[in-house]
Amino acid sequence: MEPSSATGDTHKITVRSSVIESFRACGLSGLRIDKEELKRKLTMPQYLRFAMRDSIRLQDSTAGESRFIHDKGDGNVDPPEAPMVVFINPRSGGRHGPMLKERLQYLLSEEQVFDLSDVKPHEFVKYGLGCLEMLAGLGDSCAKETRERIRVLVAGGDGTVGWVLGSLTELHKDGRMPVPPVAVVPLGTGNDLSRSFGWGGSFPYAWKSAIKRSLHRASTGPICRLDSWRVSLSMPDGTTVEAPYSLKPTEELTLDEGLELEGELPEKVKCYEGVFYNYFSIGMDAQVAYGFHHLRNEKPYLANGPIANKIIYSGYSCTQGWFFTPCTSAPNLRGLTNILRLHVKKVNCSEWEQVPVPASVRAIVALNLHSYGSGRNPWGCPNPQYLEKRGFVEAHVDDGLLEIFGLKQGWHASFVMVELISAKHIAQAAAIRLEVRGGEWRNAYMQMDGEPWKQPLNKDFSTFVEIKREPYQSSMISGQ
Repeated sequence: MEPSSATGDTHKITVRSSVIESFRACGLSGLRIDKEELKRKLTMPQYLRFAMRDSIRLQDSTAGESRFIHDKGDGNVDPPEAPMVVFINPRSGGRHGPMLKERLQYLLSEEQVFDLSDVKPHEFVKYGLGCLEMLAGLGDSCAKETRERIRVLVAGGDGTVGWVLGSLTELHKDGRMPVPPVAVVPLGTGNDLSRSFGWGGSFPYAWKSAIKRSLHRASTGPICRLDSWRVSLSMPDGTTVEAPYSLKPTEELTLDEGLELEGELPEKVKCYEGVFYNYFSIGMDAQVAYGFHHLRNEKPYLANGPIANKIIYSGYSCTQGWFFTPCTSAPNLRGLTNILRLHVKKVNCSEWEQVPVPASVRAIVALNLHSYGSGRNPWGCPNPQYLEKRGFVEAHVDDGLLEIFGLKQGWHASFVMVELISAKHIAQAAAIRLEVRGGEWRNAYMQMDGEPWKQPLNKDFSTFVEIKREPYQSSMISGQ
């Protein structure tokens, strides 16, 4: 068990219980929010809303120009104080999704609430924001200030939030500043991103009153920074893998030449890249998640809400050897050390260093947030003496480091999840490389931000996973 400290940094974003968060989100703090005043503060002028709508529908950022000329003319229109757009995943949050969408359209406007099944985040970035930038270039001061002030609220789970954040990152690459900050209405199962920035761990009970409070907090909350991490996956050509949507095929992938590869590389490789914000893991936890996702897809009626999901997930994990390893399993096949070589770049160090993987570890997690597995902090709060002894620093979401820890088996993971002990600390790293080689193992299981996949292994050539921090940080709105 790793040592920990009971003291906490008052400046560090903390994880709170779902019940307390739910009551806070209900607006029980005594703050009354006037609906009409909120609407005036958040709603864009009609001509801008219609111009953005036309541009997105026609997938042409200049399509709104004619509406601007026709409707605005030479009149002066003031921009809203905090223009807000909302992305909602109506399939999240059980039966509340469609009702929440209707409520948000009532409080804002129909054109400022985007259903993700109809409008994708990258379409909003390319055509919606492109329309505002086009109008600003024509001398429209209202469009210019609206573009500069705009904020985004995402109603969905961690995967939905990550999808929106990833699309907004394209603005950095194209030099289209500023990048709108993001707030969250938690509709998913884990909601770890939401918890980490003070937006709660569950959809509030009194949601009709809570949504006004969420909109108010999203318009006034301070902006925080969040590291994002790029995963580069390289495997022998011909490998068949069902990659999650967060991993995209890429033609070229250059592994860091500062680290020598062991063995020969195949002549041709297949490559994928993607970005995560919370965690990447390999091993038994990803295998359980992979099985659960397939079960839920095959029998969706079993999992119709966060509580049902967690119960089924817990029960499913008991059947996968995570708690009870079958006696027929060879002990030397249980630990990741049999298939995995781990290299890291540590704090303030540019050289790769190999880190031994403990023989008992069956899952390795690289964690960015303080929240994992529905609000738990498996890294814990190590005291300063322990941090100094291990060469670690205090963990933050914007420090350019990942916390790498191991889970031994289901029983160990269970004690970690209820925070009786902390996980097996392995390293803190600014970059990670995993080299996975098959043999008696035919597959490895991996996941990033809750999206698992089965990775076939080759006994002759290695599969490489390289994780490095993206040069641009994402902007999150604090809900505290």
